[in-house]
Amino acid sequence: MSFRHQYVIGDLQGCYAAFRQLLKTLDFDPSQDKLWFAGDLVARGEDSLNTLRDVKALCEQGAAATVLGNHDLNLLAVWRGAIKIKKKDKTAPIFAAGDSDELLQWLRHQPILAYPDAHTVLVHAGIPPHWCLDDAAGYAQQLEAQLQGSLKQLDRILPHLYSKTADDWNENINGFVKIRAIANYFTRMRLCKQDGSLEFSFTSTLDEAMPDDFLPWFAWQVPRERKILFGHWAALKGEVDLPYARALDGGCVWGNYLLAYRLSDGKVITSSAHCPTP
Repeated sequence: MSFRHQYVIGDLQGCYAAFRQLLKTLDFDPSQDKLWFAGDLVARGEDSLNTLRDVKALCEQGAAATVLGNHDLNLLAVWRGAIKIKKKDKTAPIFAAGDSDELLQWLRHQPILAYPDAHTVLVHAGIPPHWCLDDAAGYAQQLEAQLQGSLKQLDRILPHLYSKTADDWNENINGFVKIRAIANYFTRMRLCKQDGSLEFSFTSTLDEAMPDDFLPWFAWQVPRERKILFGHWAALKGEVDLPYARALDGGCVWGNYLLAYRLSDGKVITSSAHCPTP
């Protein structure tokens, strides 16, 4: 199917009013257009429940698609009792809703990596410099298989996805450690070394001092056949635009705005409404 317009939208974070306003700005028509979401559909905005409902409905119409972010994985982990809701997250209404299980069953079947068009690849946080795109796609499928299997399998993997320290990647990595490392790259990464070693504490702008030997993952210039579209790093405010990487988290939940990247020409459209600061 050909579309009039396709847009890739950064982290919604449950900022429902800003999302609805952005759709009006885009003159979005679900019968002609398609939206791609960079993950983190829920968490700290004012209405994660209706945001999740609307995205699910659009995806089921074929008018949208999404990848999963770290807050989406957190939501699944809370659902299955692996962790407790974070104090800053406003996701409790999702679990109280009558369609809670339906929403979360749908969410766990969404991909980690997607291809919006022939020139781009979409992930939540990024792709590390030591992975080629084919490798990244294979690792994404490994994580997806764990999330989309039986509930027993899901319950087994979710408690192992969380660690305050990053796992080193090597050719012998396997089991829960490998799956956690894959999830960390796709959903939590900001800084890394050239060998893929991760650092989790840095969340600031590119002007701030970074730990020794660490750079933003996209600063390691690796030839790519597709441009990597990503969200996650709110402090960038969507201002990183390189030939091989494009940031799309405008930091709406922190009082800024949602961003929509039009695939046909790279134009960025910004919501005029923002989310009240949490």
